[in-house]
Amino acid sequence: MKNIVEFIQEIAQLKGKARRGWVLHKFKNPETTAEHIFHLAFFAWIAGRFQNLNTEKLIKMALLHDICEVYAPDLTSYDAKGIEKKGKITIKDVLNIVPQKGRPQTWQRKRLELIKRKLEEKAMKKILKKLPPKIKKEMELLWQEYEEQITPEARLIKQSDKMINLLQGLEYWKKYGKIEKDLWIQRAKEVIDNPFLINFLRYLEKKYK
Repeated sequence: MKNIVEFIQEIAQLKGKARRGWVLHKFKNPETTAEHIFHLAFFAWIAGRFQNLNTEKLIKMALLHDICEVYAPDLTSYDAKGIEKKGKITIKDVLNIVPQKGRPQTWQRKRLELIKRKLEEKAMKKILKKLPPKIKKEMELLWQEYEEQITPEARLIKQSDKMINLLQGLEYWKKYGKIEKDLWIQRAKEVIDNPFLINFLRYLEKKYK
């Protein structure tokens, strides 16, 4: 029981972790990682029902997808934009990057993704290591499935994550006007191919003109 309590206390830290992208925009009371996870879990549940997918798996995957941020940094595309060299780059280099607004180049984004994956894998091992074997294994397999994008559920969560982030960004744009709205919508269009999400995005475009 001790290890389960410690796990629950660990992930509770996400209630106080403001999402980095919103912090960089200097929004008042920025959304936390826990709030984002809660938002995504409900969205995935609804989206999954519309597509006859495994909603239990979707909700579990949504709850899991960002818990690594208890220990791993919440790196964003602004961090990718700050990568200035194509040579060897270390985790320390990435953590010392000065974020820059704008759209990163493909090579910058790919390099950041590799570093981010290593940091997140290390963090997940640390978080899950004390859990009972069966629960630990289930979470490991679900997280691996999400990362490898090998099932319809994993792909829906990945794209829904982008969609929920966009929705939150549009709400901030409406309130503060600091978001590059058109760029954010264009980015979403480039990565989303799920029919339900495409329709959802079209509605958002009309709503947030």
